[in-house]
Amino acid sequence: MILTKPKKGDLLIAEPSIIGDLSFNRSIVLLTNHSEEGSIGFILNKPLDYTINDLIPEINAAFKVYNGGPVEQDNLYFIHKVPELIPNSIEISLGIFWGGDFSVVSKLIVEEKINEKDIKFFLGYSGWDINQLEEELKSNAWVVTKNVYKNTIIEKDYEFFWKEKMIELGGDYSIWSNAPENPSYN
Repeated sequence: MILTKPKKGDLLIAEPSIIGDLSFNRSIVLLTNHSEEGSIGFILNKPLDYTINDLIPEINAAFKVYNGGPVEQDNLYFIHKVPELIPNSIEISLGIFWGGDFSVVSKLIVEEKINEKDIKFFLGYSGWDINQLEEELKSNAWVVTKNVYKNTIIEKDYEFFWKEKMIELGGDYSIWSNAPENPSYN
């Protein structure tokens, strides 16, 4: 279902028209905050060539790290679905939480009390100033949909996620589902 007004917990799906935008081409963003002051989210489907162990050697685990967006890419962020284990978490919506005590997260991973189905790590985030996201929506850069996956979105296989969403949206979007990522390669 396409929405006209985004809210915290919704998904932003990059329109095919933003081909060439290195950060957002074929991106799906989980909005973690949306208010009059602006919006924040994390790109869900852009894995990096890093694991959490590459960034924090004390954590001997191969959890993937994703490109959360172009802002503050030297900072590590995380979303999860285990607030009962991670103090100071902030609920986004639908059983998805943002942040919390990272020292506890490290310990839980080392002790194998949480796994990649529970938590997702990002370098950077996606941010929009006051009215910026609304302007991008007016210029058809994004489609807003409900997060029908609820907290299982953390464990979703992201390789074909954008393509799946194009097919779900139907109509002209279906055509884009089979287009190459860079049409000039066609």
